[in-house]
Amino acid sequence: FSINKDDSRQNKAEINIFSVASGHLYERFLSIMILSVLGHTKSRVKFWFIENFLSPSFKNFIPHMAKEYDFEYELVTYKWPHWLRAQKEKQRTIWGYKILFLDVLFPLDLDKVIFVDADQIVRADLKELVDMDLEGAPYGYTPFCDNRPEMDGFRFWKQGYWKDHLRGKPYHISALYVIDLQRFRRMAAGDQLRGQYQSLSLDPNSLANLDQDLPNNMQHNVPIFSLPLEWLWCETWCSDESLVNARTIDLCNNPLTKEPKLDRARRQVPEWETYDNEVTSFASRISQLQKNFVTESISITEKSSESQIPTEKTSQVTNSDGFSSSTPSSHLKDEL
Repeated sequence: FSINKDDSRQNKAEINIFSVASGHLYERFLSIMILSVLGHTKSRVKFWFIENFLSPSFKNFIPHMAKEYDFEYELVTYKWPHWLRAQKEKQRTIWGYKILFLDVLFPLDLDKVIFVDADQIVRADLKELVDMDLEGAPYGYTPFCDNRPEMDGFRFWKQGYWKDHLRGKPYHISALYVIDLQRFRRMAAGDQLRGQYQSLSLDPNSLANLDQDLPNNMQHNVPIFSLPLEWLWCETWCSDESLVNARTIDLCNNPLTKEPKLDRARRQVPEWETYDNEVTSFASRISQLQKNFVTESISITEKSSESQIPTEKTSQVTNSDGFSSSTPSSHLKDEL
């Protein structure tokens, strides 16, 4: 899906959303998240995906989805610096990309970007987050809910190291956050986060939830604006009564029930199955069109081969080289 870099300012997307997914299940969630975002706004939307972790099939599918649903997208990547301590586990590497390179992943003229977890369902216009005053902070996160008593034993930030370190500040969840990129760069927040990461990651027991622990740990130097609680509802931490006000729903893990995310999505979010069926139907249609294209290409090649005039007078030459065909590919340009 080509994007014209020379578009005038007024034609640029009003909502820019950053996300990352790895594996077919999370790519399925990601497609549903996209539909839920588009279904609740009239603003132009552009999605930014970390290319490193996407499957070839999703990279083939997303141009068709962008054309069908009228949104822009771009694949971005950034090579992990050799001097910055690398993570050995893929999931922790993904977490690192969520927080460590915000100042270098996006173009300099991009003002704000919103990170949305792939497994989130959006029920509000994210333009509200774009327009929200972060009161001088470089980013805004939603604090964890505090109204499900049975989870008190899992609220690690209310005891020990975290209680002492936060000094009354809330501990925020990293499934949704809005970044003021101009402010973020002006205060060199990226350098500060990478420096603290380099120090804390010396201890393998530190930064258990890298993408979440790091910004919360750095609140005294890189302030966090606390978004209203309704911007992120998660059944694990938030009361059932507060669901009615949820502006986004996150399928975060529940250490008590260990319920699979697919089961919870179907049980908890009525519109999830509608989105899922729509994406599945569209993907099947695209797959069938591609199969038809290949079949027609083979048929044309065979007919062309049969109609060739023999070059030898004594006998007809049969083409023994055969033919090859390929499915249409989408060339996705990383502009950064």
